[in-house]
Amino acid sequence: MTRDRRPGRGTGDGRGTGLRSVAGQVFALEALIALLVIAAAVIVTFYQARGDTERDARVRSLAVAEAFAHAPGIDAALGSPDPTAQLQSRAEATRKATGVDFLSVLSPTGVRYTDSDPALIGQKATGDLSKAEVDKEAFTELFRGAPNDAVRAVVPVLGDRGQLLGMVSSGIEVESISHAVQGRLPLLVGVAGGALAAAVGGAALVSRRLRRQTHGLGPAEMTRMKEHHEAVLHAVREGVLIVGPDHRLLLANDEARRLLGLTADAERRHVAELGLDPRTVELLESGRSATDEVHRAGDRLLAVSVRPTLPHGSESGCVMTMRDTTELAAVTGRAAVARGRLQLLYEAGVRIGTTLEVVRTAEELAEVAVPRFADFATVELLEPVLRGEEPPEAGDSSTSTEMRRTALSGLRPDQPLQSVGDTIHFDVTSTPMASALHAGHAVVQAELAAAEGWRAQDPEGAAQALAYGMHSLLTVPLLARGVVLGMANFWRADTPEPFGDEDLSFAEELAARAAVAIDNARRFTREHAMAVTLQRSLLPRVLPDQSAVEVSYRYLPAKAGVGGDWFDVIPLPGARVALVVGDVVGHGLHAAATMGRLRTAVHNFSTLDVPPDELLGHLDELTGRIEDRESEGTDGEGRRRDEGITGATCLYAIYDPASGHCTLASAGHPGPALVSPDGRVEFPELSPGLPLGLGLGDAPFESTELILPEGSKLVLFTDGLLEDHGRDMDTGLGLLRSTLARPDRNPEQTCADVLATLLSPTPRDDIALLVARTRLLDRERIAEWGVPRDPSAVSPVRNAAAAKLSEWGLDGLAFTAELILSELITNAVRYGADPVRVRLLHDRTLICEVSDGSSTSPHLRHAATTDEGGRGLYLVAQYAERWGTRYARRGKTIWAELRVSGDGSEPVAMVVPDLDALEDLAW
Repeated sequence: MTRDRRPGRGTGDGRGTGLRSVAGQVFALEALIALLVIAAAVIVTFYQARGDTERDARVRSLAVAEAFAHAPGIDAALGSPDPTAQLQSRAEATRKATGVDFLSVLSPTGVRYTDSDPALIGQKATGDLSKAEVDKEAFTELFRGAPNDAVRAVVPVLGDRGQLLGMVSSGIEVESISHAVQGRLPLLVGVAGGALAAAVGGAALVSRRLRRQTHGLGPAEMTRMKEHHEAVLHAVREGVLIVGPDHRLLLANDEARRLLGLTADAERRHVAELGLDPRTVELLESGRSATDEVHRAGDRLLAVSVRPTLPHGSESGCVMTMRDTTELAAVTGRAAVARGRLQLLYEAGVRIGTTLEVVRTAEELAEVAVPRFADFATVELLEPVLRGEEPPEAGDSSTSTEMRRTALSGLRPDQPLQSVGDTIHFDVTSTPMASALHAGHAVVQAELAAAEGWRAQDPEGAAQALAYGMHSLLTVPLLARGVVLGMANFWRADTPEPFGDEDLSFAEELAARAAVAIDNARRFTREHAMAVTLQRSLLPRVLPDQSAVEVSYRYLPAKAGVGGDWFDVIPLPGARVALVVGDVVGHGLHAAATMGRLRTAVHNFSTLDVPPDELLGHLDELTGRIEDRESEGTDGEGRRRDEGITGATCLYAIYDPASGHCTLASAGHPGPALVSPDGRVEFPELSPGLPLGLGLGDAPFESTELILPEGSKLVLFTDGLLEDHGRDMDTGLGLLRSTLARPDRNPEQTCADVLATLLSPTPRDDIALLVARTRLLDRERIAEWGVPRDPSAVSPVRNAAAAKLSEWGLDGLAFTAELILSELITNAVRYGADPVRVRLLHDRTLICEVSDGSSTSPHLRHAATTDEGGRGLYLVAQYAERWGTRYARRGKTIWAELRVSGDGSEPVAMVVPDLDALEDLAW
C-alpha cells in the first residue's frame, strides 16, 4: 500500500505537520480564543440573568403589595376588631394568584395579621420597616434573615387623613430566584457548547484551506520560499508588473524596471504616473486580458501579456509580463504582411466571380485590390471578351495594342486615370503594360518617374498622374487557358512604399483567379446571348392582323439562363383568334429549341381548327415523342437530366368575337386573369391538367367556356412573372390583382404597369406576358339563315345573301359569294344532316360558313372530263382566298374566306355555268 504524499499529509517531504505547520498553529490559536470568548460569554450571561431575575422579583413584589394595599375594603378590615379573620383568606388567594412566595399584612407596629405560614401570625416582622412606618413610603429590599432570605416589598396602608393603618409586605425568596437562574444554565451550557463546536469547525475549515494554500509549510519554510521567490522574480529576463485593483503598482521586478525605466519609488504610484506609453496605460486600466500585444517603451518593442490576478473577481488587479522583441519586429512585420496577403487571396476567391457578368467580375477584382494591396486598380479587357466572344490568339497584334477600360477602383474619386469605357492603347512596346503582355507575367515599375516608355505613351496623362502622386505601378496580364483576356494594373500614390519583387507572385495569383472568373463569365455571356438570340428568333416578331382582340405583350429572358417561355397569337377561321402561352421546364439552348418545336406544333395543330382540349392532347403526344427521342442514346438521359427538361406547360384559349365566347384549356399552366370592363379582376377556375409530355393517363384535358363582355382584358402569363426571390405564387397573384384593377388602361399600358410592379432587377426565370382586350363583331355585319333539307331552298338563301352583300357595299363579291354558297349549301342539303345553317361575317374578309349536323369530311378532287359531278370544291378552292372545315361537338362547318378589296373591284372570274345549273353538281 502506498503512502499519501499530498502536501501536509506525509512526513517524508520535510514539511511541517500538526502544530508545526502554519495551518496547525492558526487552528490552535483560533480554538483557544474561541474557548475563552465563549466561557466569558457564559459567565457574563449567567450573572446578567441572575440580576435580571432579581429585578423582576422586586418589580413583581412591589406590584403585588401595592395592588393588595389599595384593594377595596383593606382599610376597613384593618380597623376591624379581628383583621386576621377578614384578611387571611384574601391574602392567601392573592399570593397564589400572583405567584409570590409570601404576602403578609402587618399592623402599624409591624405585627403580622396574615402570613402564608400561620405559625408566624401575631409575630413581629423582622428587618427595618422604618421607611414605611415613619416615612410612609413603599420600598423594596433584599432581605436577609428569618424566616428566609427574600426580595421583599413593603407598602404602607394609609387612612383618609394620612394616618398609618397598617402595612402590606410581599416577596420572593432568594432560593426561588436561584432555582429560576439555574433552570437556564443547561440552555446556556448547550448554546456555549454549540458555539464552541461551530468556532472549532470554522477554525478547522480555515486551517484546511490555509493548509492547501501553504501546502502544509511551516513558518521557516514559508520564509525560505519567499526568499527563493524574490530571487527568481528578479533573476528572470522577463519583466513582471503587478498592479492592484486601484491601478497602482504593487510590484515590479528588476527586468521590468530596466525595460520601462522605472525609478525606485515607482511602487504604490498610479500606472498613469509611471511614464509608460499611453497604449500600455490604457491596457492596464482597461482590465482586459492580452497576449503578446506589441507596445512601445522608448525605442524598444515589447511583447506584452496581461492577465487578471483574480479571474472571477469583480475587483481584480492584473499581472503584466513583457519581453523585448525589438530584434523580431522586422520578421514579425513580414510575417504579418504574408498573412494579410493569404487572407486577401482567400477573400478574392470568395468575392470575385459572384456573378456571371464580365464587367461585374472585373469590378470585383479592382475592389478586392483596393486599399489592402494598391491605392488604385484598373482592369482593361479586350473588346471580344466584353461581348462574350473568343479572345484573339496570342499571335494577334491586337492583343497588345488596344483594350477597353472596364473597371476602376481607388481610395479617392479625384484620380488622374482614364475613365471606365475609354480605349487604352499600348502602342509603345517599352511600356510596363506592353512588356507584361509580351512576357506573359507581371511586371513591376517601382519608380514611375523613370518609366520612359510609359511617359512616351501618353505624355499629358503621365504628367497628370505623376503630379497627382502616382509613383509605383504593378501590371499583370489576365491569362486563361494561355490566352490573354485583358490587363490588371495596380497603382500606388498614398502608400509610400513602392511595389517590390515580393508583390509579383501575389499579383499573379490574384490575376489568375480573376482571369478564370472572367473567362467563365465570358463563356456564359456567349451562351446566354446565343440562347436569347435563338429564343427571340423562335418567338413571334410581329403579331398578325386580326380584329378579335387588341393585343400587347412582353417577353423578358432570365438573367441566369434562357428558359423556354413562349406566347403566340394565331388567327383562326370565322374571325376568331387563338391566344397561347407556354413554358418549357428547364433552361438553356435545348429548352429554347424545344419551345420552338412546340410553338410550330401549335401552329400546325391550329390549322385543324379543333377545340383547345383536343389540341393539347395532340401536343402532349408530340411532346412525349420528342422527349423519348431526346433520351435515346448512351448520353440521352444524362443530357436530359443536366438540362432539366422534364416537360412543358401550355394554356390555349380561343376567342370568338361574333359571340363573345372564349374557350380555354390548360396543360399544367397557371390560369389567366380576367379583367372586366369595370375593373373587377377574377382568376377563372380551370381544370389544371397535367404538364405536356407526362401522358394523359386517366385525366384528359378539359375545356372551360367563358362569356367575355366587350372591352374585357384576358391576361395570360408564365409563372416567372409571379414567383421570384422571396415571393411565392399567392403573393404574386395579390400584386397582379391590385395592378390589373384599373379599367382605364389599354393593353400596352397594362403590360407596363404589371412589369413595373412585379418585375425584379434580376428575374430568375423567363417572363411571358400577353394582354388581350376583347372586341365584338358588329351585329350588323353578321347574317344568318336556316336552310330546310330541300334543294329548292338553296336559291332563296343565295338571293338573300346577295341582298345582304349589296347592303354591306360588297356588290363586287356578290357573284363569287353566290357561287361558293350555292356549292356549299347544295352539298349540305344533299349529303349533310339537320340542322343546316348559313352565316356571313363581314370582317377584314368576307367569311361564308355553311354548317350541318353531319361529320362527313369533304375532300377536294379533280373530276375527269366525262364526270358529271365532283367539281364543286374545286370551284370553291379557286374562288376563295382560303377554305376549310372545322368540327364541333356535333356536326361540322365548311367555311370560305373572300378578300375584300379596297376599290370594290370584283376578282377575275373564270367561265362557269349558270348558278342554278351548279346546284346539280356534286362534290
